[in-house]
Amino acid sequence: MQSSKGDKPVYQDARTLCTTRQQLQKKEIKVSEVVQSCLDNIGKTEPLIRAMLRIREQEAMDMARELDRQGPDKDRPLWGIPMTIKDVICTRGIPTTCGSRILESFTPGYDATLVQRLKQAGAIILGKTNMDEFAMGSSTENSALQKTLNPWDLSRVPGGSSGGSAASMAAAQSLGSIGTDTGGSIRQPASFCGVVGMKPTYGRVSRYGLVAFGSSLDQAGPMTSCVQDSAAILNIISGHDHLDSTSSSTPVPDYLRALDKRKDLQNLRIGLPRQYWEEKMSPEVEAACKKVLETLLEAGAETVPVDLPHVQHGVAAYYIIAMAEASSNLARYDGVRYGYRDQKARELMDMYRRTRSRALGEEVQRRIMIGTYVLSAGYYDAYFKKAAQIRRLIHQDFIKSFESCDLLCSPVVPFTAFGLGENVDDPLQMYLTDIFTTSLNLAGLPGISIPAGTGKETGLPVGIQFMGPAFGEELLLQAAYILEQSLPPLPFPAALRE
Repeated sequence: MQSSKGDKPVYQDARTLCTTRQQLQKKEIKVSEVVQSCLDNIGKTEPLIRAMLRIREQEAMDMARELDRQGPDKDRPLWGIPMTIKDVICTRGIPTTCGSRILESFTPGYDATLVQRLKQAGAIILGKTNMDEFAMGSSTENSALQKTLNPWDLSRVPGGSSGGSAASMAAAQSLGSIGTDTGGSIRQPASFCGVVGMKPTYGRVSRYGLVAFGSSLDQAGPMTSCVQDSAAILNIISGHDHLDSTSSSTPVPDYLRALDKRKDLQNLRIGLPRQYWEEKMSPEVEAACKKVLETLLEAGAETVPVDLPHVQHGVAAYYIIAMAEASSNLARYDGVRYGYRDQKARELMDMYRRTRSRALGEEVQRRIMIGTYVLSAGYYDAYFKKAAQIRRLIHQDFIKSFESCDLLCSPVVPFTAFGLGENVDDPLQMYLTDIFTTSLNLAGLPGISIPAGTGKETGLPVGIQFMGPAFGEELLLQAAYILEQSLPPLPFPAALRE
């Protein structure tokens, strides 16, 4: 691994997870060297970007030395690989705050199923990453604990709600991170930070131990420096879990091996949704994404126009459903069972009010109130029921589109990362950030964001996404892998080189 030189990060030429895994198995490097290099880089970059909420330095090094003592284990695919976890996912013995004051003192007594699977595969958990409070936000500015900055430009947001994981990966603080995607919260920050973000099919990855925001929408997935690494992690965390009633029993293919099954994009039909490509976007995003389309054609793919007539209502339907589910899921944070409790209240209802108003952030309170409103007896049919009907129509639109194409392709976000504070006082503008991502969550389908280059005006990363049919992750990863190899890699973020 690289060593520190002056004040520059040690990981400027970051190794990929898969490359490091091979070197570890061959004993070309030690686990302790890999972990120490990541910790060194965290020490250099964390004061600048503030992506981590918790760093387990001593525990990680102790585990690394123990693995070095035991020697490589070919039966553990992530043996010795340092990873980070979004703080909405339960980790035994490590505080899980969801970026909220109300859970600041909560330490789970169990691991989420996906964390348990990562550990069984040999991964080392370096720490927990920052996030918008209860995953409610698109910029990580809603975290009650700290604001994370974009490694490419420290005056801009990293996206959200998995902004901590995206920024951490862009700064090469670990070899892989786990985020969650409720309405684009993996893909959007991946686009803003220039990393790969994979949202699996709903039910592909167990939600047991994932603190719920929108139960019918939430899905955990990998955030990595390349497509191959995402495939390697998805292999581990996918599969049925009897502890999660929404978990699918659909067989899990070997995503990593599948990458080599397709050598080119010949005969691959890629649909271009009219509603996305005709949507107003910044000139630099449009230029970068259209250049990717040219690359796809050169690689042998065929592009076909498709129509998704109801996605224009996707953002509205998504926020009604998501807020309704949030109001129900967050009712448990009442100061009685666990978490923060206001000590000055004199009677029960006053304790509820004081606890929730003081320990929950403004955006969380806004969503709870709107969600409660749309679920109320007088407004349920007008709002929630109508949103559920639109959701069904959007799902049918996607199913119909795959009759004429194999995958869909679109930009991830209409613009590059916006400035800190730019949209924080305008919730509607913030919600519209998710215009290209929310409908996929409503349909429960998989998607992947990969870097499409950088904008000519801002020099910031631009992301493009592939979307596939249910449990179509294998083809998604293959197409993204081939495209990735046809595009120039992004450099290490300039803001961290200075």
